[in-house]
Amino acid sequence: MENKNIYIRVATQYYKLVNTPNISGVVNQSLVPWNIETIRQDHGKTFLAAIPKFDGFTCVPDHLNFQSSFQNFYNTYAPLSHELKEGPCTVSLNFVKHIFGNHYELGLDYLQLLFTKPIQILPILCLVSRERSTGKSTFLKWLKLIFESNLTYLTNDSFTSQFNADWANKLLICIDEVLFNKEELTERIKYLSTTNVNKLEAKGKDKREVEFFGKFILCSNNEENFIKIDHHETRFWVLQVPVLKKEQTEFLETLAEEIPSFLHFLKNRKLHSKHQTRMWFSADQIDTPALKRLVQNNRNRVERELAGILLTIMEDHDLESLDLCPMDAYNAINRSRLRFDLTQIRNILKKDWKLENQSNSNRYQKLLLWGDGSTTFREAKGRYFTINKSFLLENFEDLKNP
Repeated sequence: MENKNIYIRVATQYYKLVNTPNISGVVNQSLVPWNIETIRQDHGKTFLAAIPKFDGFTCVPDHLNFQSSFQNFYNTYAPLSHELKEGPCTVSLNFVKHIFGNHYELGLDYLQLLFTKPIQILPILCLVSRERSTGKSTFLKWLKLIFESNLTYLTNDSFTSQFNADWANKLLICIDEVLFNKEELTERIKYLSTTNVNKLEAKGKDKREVEFFGKFILCSNNEENFIKIDHHETRFWVLQVPVLKKEQTEFLETLAEEIPSFLHFLKNRKLHSKHQTRMWFSADQIDTPALKRLVQNNRNRVERELAGILLTIMEDHDLESLDLCPMDAYNAINRSRLRFDLTQIRNILKKDWKLENQSNSNRYQKLLLWGDGSTTFREAKGRYFTINKSFLLENFEDLKNP
């Protein structure tokens, strides 16, 4: 498809393929509705018969063997303009190592799968850091240069909007400065990260079902609570990005120059990991300290209050474990101003902490809290739970005594 006189007809609507330059000098091809009468005026009546005709639109991503149409349906996925060539890509590889750290090989796998297997479901990649000049935004800009029109940026507001025609058919959906403080937003992004269909909705048009293959990348300066997730979640790959050792003014330009050789490297590289889950990587592979901190700070206040009290008691009495019934836990935090009930305590112990209580009523050392804050134990009977200090230290690191 070349020069300005390129038109197509999809169903009964005519379109023109136009090349739109941007400020960086890159030309992006886009499809613009065009009036049939204008085409007649510009090219004459006989020109219309030569315009390619399609029955409708489809979107099939492929970076290695792209086809512009399938069974007379026009492919709206944007082919990449890069011409792959063998060569050095040291700066690009070092940048991947900076972003992914100890997960360097997995990071290369992630980028390789994006390029060679674009329909493969992948984890929600989250880049977080309180510090400035870490390279998070540069990473998104670099991916934009690589995947061109197949990557789009969203804001928090545009993601929550009901209209999604501008991103429903994109390979990468990047949201910078993320702050999702509602559980419904978390549930939405979790659903979209694993589904293969979505409802596309544009202003003034009916919803229609489309195939969905988008991958989400979230960036935030808020490390601890930019999104609400629970401790059973396995779809988020959270990486804390360190500060760049040396800031370079033309760093992005250097990365852009290496794109052809970097893509050649990805195409011919052997994957480091095997396909283990629907999101390719296993939960253990993408488990990080940043994810644990995020989960810990998303635990509800009643759970954190209970864990803090129990950990303090264990340390005061030099205990490695503690037996207690739900009513003991209820009494332990009853003086706080938190709203809770006995059912919530039981759910924390059974569902959240996955503990099993005794099948029969047995003797145990019952916890007693006095008005002055001191604690003692007396013998009692009940179907108690046993809580280990190691469990609390592992899951509530921020409650440790300095």
